[in-house]
Amino acid sequence: MKRAVSAVLFVILFAAVGYLFWVTRPVTCLAKSASDTAAAVTGDSVRIIERTVVPASPRIPEVPAFMVFAGDTIRFDRFDLRERMDRELIAFTYGHTNSLLMLKRSARIFPQIEPLLAQNGVPDDLKYLMAIESNLSETAVSVAGAAGLWQFMREVGKEYGLEVAPTVDERYHIQKETVAACSYLKKAHARFGNWMTVAASFNGGINGITRRRETQRQSNAMDLYLVEETSRYMFRILVAKMMFENPELFGFELEERDLYPYIPPKQKVKVSESIEDLAEFADRYGISYAQLRRANPWLRDTKLVAAKGKTYEILIPDIEAERQYLLHL
Repeated sequence: MKRAVSAVLFVILFAAVGYLFWVTRPVTCLAKSASDTAAAVTGDSVRIIERTVVPASPRIPEVPAFMVFAGDTIRFDRFDLRERMDRELIAFTYGHTNSLLMLKRSARIFPQIEPLLAQNGVPDDLKYLMAIESNLSETAVSVAGAAGLWQFMREVGKEYGLEVAPTVDERYHIQKETVAACSYLKKAHARFGNWMTVAASFNGGINGITRRRETQRQSNAMDLYLVEETSRYMFRILVAKMMFENPELFGFELEERDLYPYIPPKQKVKVSESIEDLAEFADRYGISYAQLRRANPWLRDTKLVAAKGKTYEILIPDIEAERQYLLHL
């Protein structure tokens, strides 16, 4: 009798262990054992499971012998320059969330920015400042209160002609904030005569970089001893240029369908009077308030209080063009 009970208990225990092994086995094993059925039923099921496998980490790009930034040649023929560049290469290679988002957003942002830089006589490479400042997010805001793609502080934005008010904040206006940034960059270039030093001043301030040049008796910001944030800032810009020009070096292989495209607005509506209800205004043009705000991030409230004598241009997004784009991916 005891032997019979023991045998039954052994069978039950064996069955329980077998069941636990079966239900907890790896997903890849499930895919293999059910591959024929999954392929027959859903076609892509097995491939979807296989895509969850994380590829090997990409190799860190090597520090180049030199780079050209805004027409100036920057050489990494000193130990300190090479190590500082290598640090940022490592950060970009393994900071994939921000790096990937920047690459995706660049297809929408750069086409709007590049013509403005050219029109204002600012080298195209200066667009990479935005990547470091805001990760190319139109609505970025820092803990200190800097806002927009170029991250203007409130008072600095006003100094360069941007309206900053409760219902309007042009630090989030892509065209206007870029023109303001161009004014700042050209002013700094007139002082320093070197675009990388200009870039450093966008982080450390024109006066701050000027003082350090005078006390350290050096003209180029690459040769200055700076606070860590500004010191890293210059090399992060250089690595950003490398990544946008050669994303495959950092392990990214993006197709056109992976990017966030720039789709021109359907209409531009000029307004010189206040609008009490932007939701109602949006409805008149066949869009939602949310869609209106995404197309015009400088609108900061449910209403628009127009400044005296000023005309605003409100963009109406082309929702149908967006839909057609997605349908043809």
